[in-house]
Amino acid sequence: MTDLVIRTLSADDAHLFDAHPDPLGAREAHQRTVFRPEWKRVALRDGTVVARGAWWGGPDDSEPVNINWFDVTEGEEEAGAELLRSAPWQVELEINLPGRWRDEPGLKSAADARFNAARAAGYELLVERFLYRWTPDLGLPERPGRLRFRAEPDDAVFFDAVRRIHSVTLDAHSLRAIEKGGLDLAAQEELDFFHWCPSPREWWQLAHTPDGDLAGIHIPAHNPSGPTVGFIGVVPERRGRGYAYDLLAECTHFLVEQGAEFVTAATDRGNFPMAANFAKAGYPVVRERINFHAAGRS
Repeated sequence: MTDLVIRTLSADDAHLFDAHPDPLGAREAHQRTVFRPEWKRVALRDGTVVARGAWWGGPDDSEPVNINWFDVTEGEEEAGAELLRSAPWQVELEINLPGRWRDEPGLKSAADARFNAARAAGYELLVERFLYRWTPDLGLPERPGRLRFRAEPDDAVFFDAVRRIHSVTLDAHSLRAIEKGGLDLAAQEELDFFHWCPSPREWWQLAHTPDGDLAGIHIPAHNPSGPTVGFIGVVPERRGRGYAYDLLAECTHFLVEQGAEFVTAATDRGNFPMAANFAKAGYPVVRERINFHAAGRS
């Protein structure tokens, strides 16, 4: 077998990235994603692209925050692994897949090749997630009217609320942050992300019961690809009343009132209560995402 050549691309040769097949429909999923040519890398053998990766970050980021497009030719898993392990950025890897990927042999085989390459590069599975996309033709979820919503300018109030919410959580990213640095780190990571988003800080809302007790929070947001349900959280002492649906319905209405023509969202596959609320609110699963993290690497 001939030697492998790994190249970081530029504006002049960015077309090489498009020379690899796309069996998992990544291009369609990334129609609104802006990639920088210099954050794209390919692995070539005999001049043929056998693996490719696109690292991604916001317009003001000096380094990528994740890899959200990774492909490898079946049988070339080691080439894909070398593409990942030789990169100057060791960040989380997202593999986006059609919702039916487990049931169609061709899709599952393509997905497994990517998983095997990621593991060979030192990445470990973090979580599997559902990706949702709501559009107006699906109808707005009904507002139950049980909670009172208001903005709150003090970040300390949201920090405390998120900390309480994460004290009992099913979210894998939050659990990883808690393991690394406790509830304070988990709460701060959430706030840092939403400050990073280009949507206004004034959109963040608290939700109270008619008696004035805090029930939870919701954060409507825009990420660089568009409007999204940023955060839905009910404080532990108010769970069991279905308030997560109330928050989700309000978040959807809020984004539509701001002009959203679609709303994206995501939740972990293992978060069965939240997945049930998305289904109740009329959010269809459009894709799935497998998140890997570079375990034990800086």
